[in-house]
Amino acid sequence: MRKKFIIVLTSVSLLLMSGCAKKDPKPSSDMGNEIVTDTVSIDENNFDSSTGNGFNSSSDGMKSLYFGFGAYTLTPEMQSTVAFNKNVLTQKLQNGQVKLEGNCDEFGTDEYNYALGLKRSKAVKDSLIAQGMNGSQILLVTYGESNPQCKEPTDSCYARNRRVDLHLVK
Repeated sequence: MRKKFIIVLTSVSLLLMSGCAKKDPKPSSDMGNEIVTDTVSIDENNFDSSTGNGFNSSSDGMKSLYFGFGAYTLTPEMQSTVAFNKNVLTQKLQNGQVKLEGNCDEFGTDEYNYALGLKRSKAVKDSLIAQGMNGSQILLVTYGESNPQCKEPTDSCYARNRRVDLHLVK
């Protein structure tokens, strides 16, 4: 009887997960969502996939954080980037909000990538809060694989898509 219950529960779970459609992510706030658009690309030919050096898709002087394949934990080097971003936010944020956008490469299902993008942006949020930021000023968005910076089938390109971007919300 227990075996039959587990099989039915697994089947229902799979059916529910397979019926999800892609939707545009929305910020989790009632505030306006106009975003500053001074995003900058920096020397894409010298991109270092382990650090993200050589490319930045964040705006307002902040730096994007780049993750390994399937990863969402922050390395000590990434913590330095979070500290840098926190300093920028301390100067620029005031009473506004910052949007953390989680992104993934094209590998994995849509559901997996949306969840992974959210885990990445939440890891950055948790680190910013640990460094003294007010959590109510941080919005989380996940784009999964739907917002690539690069579409070439190369390891360097895939690495550029595994990131969290930061943008001030106005």
